[in-house]
Formats: sequence, structure tokens, C-alpha cells
Amino acid sequence: MRASRLVNVLLLLQTRSRMTAGELADELEVSVRTIYRDVEALAEAGVPIFAERGPHGGVRLVDGYRTRLTGLTAEEAEAVFLSGMPGPAAELGLGTVVTAARLKVMAALPPELRMRAGRVAERFHLDAPGWFQSSDDTPHLELLANAVWETRQVRMTYRRNERVDPVERTVEPLGLVLKGGTWYVVAQSGDSIRTYRVSRILEATLSGDRFERPDGFDLAAHWEQSRLAYEQAVEPVEVVVRVAVADLSRLAGAAGDRAMASATRWPDPLDPGYLHVRLAFDWADDAIEAGVRHWDTIEVLEPAGIRQAIVEAGRAILARYSDGSVVVRLD
Repeated sequence: MRASRLVNVLLLLQTRSRMTAGELADELEVSVRTIYRDVEALAEAGVPIFAERGPHGGVRLVDGYRTRLTGLTAEEAEAVFLSGMPGPAAELGLGTVVTAARLKVMAALPPELRMRAGRVAERFHLDAPGWFQSSDDTPHLELLANAVWETRQVRMTYRRNERVDPVERTVEPLGLVLKGGTWYVVAQSGDSIRTYRVSRILEATLSGDRFERPDGFDLAAHWEQSRLAYEQAVEPVEVVVRVAVADLSRLAGAAGDRAMASATRWPDPLDPGYLHVRLAFDWADDAIEAGVRHWDTIEVLEPAGIRQAIVEAGRAILARYSDGSVVVRLD
């Protein structure tokens, strides 16, 4: 693993004032070219290291540079590397900082802890978004992160949804939250604290004006309170579907584990091979999408409004793909 080799380069240079690239290559059983690449990687990560070519040259650290860390337990060392999020850190513009910190922690650990922490980094990886979900396009995320750090106001153009026009806002960003692979910015707007989805920010510029953070503001506590209030405000849509017993697994894939956990079911009175299942969807659109996508497996029986919406969606699809609906353009 390259990270382990970079740490070994650091450790060797901390025990000797200077080593040639050839000596490092022999010690680590790699090529001289690899050593120069490692030196460049360490320098990019913020380690004060440099290489001097020539007969009296070599690779060395700036005088006095050391990485020391005391009192860290084995479990704490593992947790440091398990909690790392290189993807989100890079999105925030902190990728190099995180790399440097991990290298310094690894180099400062005793050998037995270094081995355990290295195993965690090799064997556990965090990938926050769900399957088949691409990350939102968030070109203004780094700017917002800078605004949070520097307590500077942001002027932005925000689109709440596709059905309304964008609005102009001047906000005071208090924190960023990554929820299920989606970034949100929590910001003061006027007299209230609101949450904005970063991908819906169309334009953003840093203002020269700074702001004072509210006394005692706790981002984690505010987010938890807001999340609970949002979830409680959503009224689930109850839907009854007819599904073959053999297709229950497909129904679970369409409805989700949470809906299936609270679902009730009973036999179809006309066919013992089928069940009626009552499900709770968070949104009517989710129920309609499930009915359209899994039309060959699920039949929505009620409510009538959801059933009719599926019928209309089917008619629209049929019209789109009927004969003569495709326009062929010849250049």
C-alpha cells in the first residue's frame, strides 16, 4: 500500500539526517523513480521534505521536523482511519489536508498501532450514496466551506424546486451537512436559520461582509432537531397493492425496507398465489414511480388517485413511443 510506504519514508528520514534516493530505494525495495514520486507526494501533502540531486545531494526533512503523538490507544488509532472520508473532504477542498493528517498520525504511531490502523485503512471504505445514485453536482461547495470557516456572507441564487422561479438570497453559512450522499448548507437568513440543498444553488459569490455566529449554536443538535421535525411533518401516503407471493422480493426493492417493515398483508380473496399489501410511502410521487416502473409485478388497488396517476403515466408513455412519435432529422 502506498500510504504505508510513504510513512516508512518519513520514519527513515526522521532517524537519519539525510539519505540518498538510492539508499531509500534499497531500504524499501522499490525503484529510485518511485522514491522521487513518493517525495513529491509527501511534499504535496504538506510534509517539509525536499530532494537535492548531485553527488552530495539526497532526500531529507526540514531540520526539527518530527511527528509525535502520545496516549493514543489501539481502538482510537483504528477509529481515526475508519472515520476518514477522502471523497467528501476533497469536495470541500480539504483532500490534501486530510492526507497530510493521516500520514502524520500514521508516522507518529508505535509500530503495533501503525499496523492495526493500516489494516483498517486497507479493509474499510466509506461510500455514502446509495446504489445507482450519482452525487449531486455541487460546484459551489468549496466556496460555501470557505464561507463557513471565515464567517463570511454569501450572495446566492437558489432554486427551491422546478416549479418556481429562482430566488436571490444573502445568507450567513453556519455549517455544512452531508446526509445520504447529499450536501446541505445550514445558514442564517434574516431572523431564521434555514437549510439549503447545495446542488440547487445556481450561483454563489462570497461577500466582503462578515457575520457573528449565533451564541451557542450547535450544528449537530440543530440538524437533528430539523431532521426530526421534517420527518414528522411528512404525512405518509398509504397504498394497497396486489402482488404475487413469488414477487415479494421485487416489491421490497420497489418500496424500500422501511415501508416493508411496517407493511401489513393479507391473502388475495380470488387467488391464493397473490397477496394484498398495505404500504406507506413518504411521497405520492414515490408510489406512482413504483407502480410505473414495476407495472408487471405490482398492481395498485387504492387509493384511486394514485391508481389513476399511474394510468395517465402509462398513456403518456404509450403516446410517446407509438408509431410516428419519433421525429427523424436529416442534416
